[in-house]
Amino acid sequence: MVSPGPDFGFMFTLVPTLIAIGFIVMIVILILNGARYFKNARSPRTSTYVRIISKRMDTRHHTGGANGNVHSSRTYYYITLEFDNGERQEYLDVKRLYGLVAEGDTGYAAIQGEWIVAFEREV
Repeated sequence: MVSPGPDFGFMFTLVPTLIAIGFIVMIVILILNGARYFKNARSPRTSTYVRIISKRMDTRHHTGGANGNVHSSRTYYYITLEFDNGERQEYLDVKRLYGLVAEGDTGYAAIQGEWIVAFEREV
């Protein structure tokens, strides 16, 4: 008599459940990112005198595809500002100001939510 092999019947319930959970997580991430974007886009734009303290880049790499052979990356640019009261805050550069400003620059920054949208250097 041949002994039966392992029973993999649980895989027919586990795999669809994991796929459903992954799908739900992706939907939640998209909703949260969309909500964050609209919150920033609807925020009032303020202009204030600042000094640029630092700049940094955050490059994120993604691998996907059926064989893991699809690669992509995206770089996010951040600029840290110091206000007159000494407070410092980092803002996402959404208007490509990163290459136009230098650490130590002073001037007026236009801020909208978590974004820096303009900078006018003091001469």
